[in-house]
Amino acid sequence: MTVTTAPAAQRPRCLNDVKGWFPSLDQVLFDRFLSRQERLGQRGDLMEMGAYMGKSAIFTATYLRANERFTICDLFDAEAPDEKNAAEARKSYATLTRTAFEQNYLAFWDELPNVIQGPTSVVPDHVGTNTCRFIHVDASHLYEHVAGDIDTAHDTLVPDGLVVLDDFRSEHTPGVAAATWEAVFTRGLRPICLSTQKLYGTWGDPEPIQDEMLADEEWRKGMHTSVQEIAGRRVLRFSGKPANPTPPTSRFAHEPRDPAPEPRSASTAPASAPAARRPTAVRRFAADVLPPVVTRAIRRRKG
Repeated sequence: MTVTTAPAAQRPRCLNDVKGWFPSLDQVLFDRFLSRQERLGQRGDLMEMGAYMGKSAIFTATYLRANERFTICDLFDAEAPDEKNAAEARKSYATLTRTAFEQNYLAFWDELPNVIQGPTSVVPDHVGTNTCRFIHVDASHLYEHVAGDIDTAHDTLVPDGLVVLDDFRSEHTPGVAAATWEAVFTRGLRPICLSTQKLYGTWGDPEPIQDEMLADEEWRKGMHTSVQEIAGRRVLRFSGKPANPTPPTSRFAHEPRDPAPEPRSASTAPASAPAARRPTAVRRFAADVLPPVVTRAIRRRKG
C-alpha cells in the first residue's frame, strides 16, 4: 500500500507531536510490563484495538521482537457497524483517517504493523487464540463493544498475557467502566494495577508482578503508590507524572520547525483611538453647583 508523505509542517519530530492521550505514567507502565516480558523471555504477538493517530502504537512497537506480529485494529475512516458506533465516531474521531495514522507510524518505523481497518468484532477472524502477550484496548466506549473487546482479549492472550483497558474510569465512558468491572467480577480478570485512566490486568497470576513493582523503590520515584483491596484481592494504584522512558526517535527529529510568529512591534501595532477626555473633579463640581450659563462659558474658555 502506498502511503502519501505528509507535508513537512505535519511531520512528527517527536512522539509528543503525535496527537493522542498517552501520559508519561502510562508510558512508564507500558515500559515496565513489556520490558519484563522481554527479560523473562515471554513470547507472543502485540495488539492494539483502537489506535487513533498512533501515539501508543508507535511507543509499543519499540518492544516488538523478531518473528512477532503487531496488529492494529481501528475503524479509522471506514463505516461503523451500527448507528451508535457511527455517532460515537462522528463526535470523538471526526478527523481520524488511516492515512494520518500510517504517516505518523512511518515517521518512526520502517514498516507498518498488520492493520485491520474495521470494527474490533472482526479481530478473531485475523488473530488466532493464545497468540498475544500484550493487548491494549482503546477502541469504542460503548458497553457492548468493550465487553466484546475484553472477550477477544481473553481468547487471544497467552495464559500469562497482559491486557490494558483504557478509560475504565473516565466520567464520559461509563460503558467502559461497566464492562471492565464486569470482567473482573464475573470473567476472571485479575487487576494488577490502575493508573489515572487505564487498568492493567491478566487472567494469570498478578502477584509476582505486583511484588516486583512494590520492591523496586527506584523505579517508583516520581509516582505515588497505594495498595488497595478489591473483593479480597490486592490491586496497586499509581498516580503522578514520572519522567518519560526513552521514546522511539522520529526520522524527522532534526528537521527545523516553523519559526514562531514574531511579536508585533509598537511601530506596526494599530494606533489606538485617542482616549476620551474625562471631566476633572473641578468641572464636575462646577456642573453641579453653577448656573448653566456660567458652566457653558467655562467649557468654551477651556476648549
